[in-house]
Amino acid sequence: MVRPVLPLCSILMLVCIAAFVTGDGLVHASPSGHAPHGTVTIDGVTVPDIGPLPSVVPIPSSNLNYAAKIELGKQLYFDGRLSKNNAISCAFCHNPGTGFADSRQTSIGVGGGIGGRQSPTVYNTAFNHVQFWDGRARSLEEQAIGPIHNPVEMAETHEHVVAKLGKIKGYQQQFRAVFGTEVNLQGIGEAIAAYERTVLSTNSAFDKYVLGDSKAMDEAAVRGLSVFKGKGRCILCHNGANFTDNQFHNLGVPQVGPMKEDLGRFNVSRAEKDKGAFKTPTLRSITETAPYMHDGAFKTLEEVVEFLDQGGGNNPHLSPLMKPLNMTADEKADLVAFLKALTGERIKFSMPQLPK
Repeated sequence: MVRPVLPLCSILMLVCIAAFVTGDGLVHASPSGHAPHGTVTIDGVTVPDIGPLPSVVPIPSSNLNYAAKIELGKQLYFDGRLSKNNAISCAFCHNPGTGFADSRQTSIGVGGGIGGRQSPTVYNTAFNHVQFWDGRARSLEEQAIGPIHNPVEMAETHEHVVAKLGKIKGYQQQFRAVFGTEVNLQGIGEAIAAYERTVLSTNSAFDKYVLGDSKAMDEAAVRGLSVFKGKGRCILCHNGANFTDNQFHNLGVPQVGPMKEDLGRFNVSRAEKDKGAFKTPTLRSITETAPYMHDGAFKTLEEVVEFLDQGGGNNPHLSPLMKPLNMTADEKADLVAFLKALTGERIKFSMPQLPK
């Protein structure tokens, strides 16, 4: 099987952008003040421009996708037997009906345990180089098996879940066919990750618009695009084809839910600057994935826009990118209209038949 490669234009853009990256993790304009092609500069900070999602999905050479593996992963994704009580599946918190996310403020696990964070969407996670709000997982494969032994989520052990699934004839047969092995933890993670790489939000009104269909977005959304890339400063964090820099920022989001304090990325990096910083989520199909922020603090996009317009919340580690925006009511409405234009084409979906 041929490994997918990025188009030459994408590689050139990445090389061009990399030349401007500095130690603070931001990209700054060149000394001449000119931004490289395919980028946007605001207040001296240069970031990749937004655009349509690449047609090629990044797939690691160690876990190539093919139909049988994807189907196995889909079954595992919807199988509650990965949990201690045989009821909590991946889909329980990452539901296709709610944008492969969770409509609850924070998710519920085995025994009614309440998690401290809002479940992020699975949409386009194939394009993330780290996973979870704090980036503690370095791959989708690692992320896929994390919740299994989390006491607040699936509350199972890796050893027991392998033994449990290994007794199911259907899984025995599929693992032998797909991996040439008995049921094992690595295979569980690789299969789920393979399926998750097929969960894509693309072909939105925005995509059609930038590819030449001038009628794909209405006038409000077109104005909102200008706000997004200008006065609204949204593009400083939500940039690139997937509308995320995959970096970590403290926005001063109010802490709600069961946790009194959540230090976010700091728990992984132990860097003082990362206290209260969380990974920038994709904005693709954002209308489907309410509530918003790492703790589900905001129920609507209008609430999010209002919060960001104020410059975020009061926090000693607030990102230097945050500042009051003083947007007008019309600009806020146009910005929300643009965000709605990022809703992707609906995924054709059917529930898998679980093996017995």
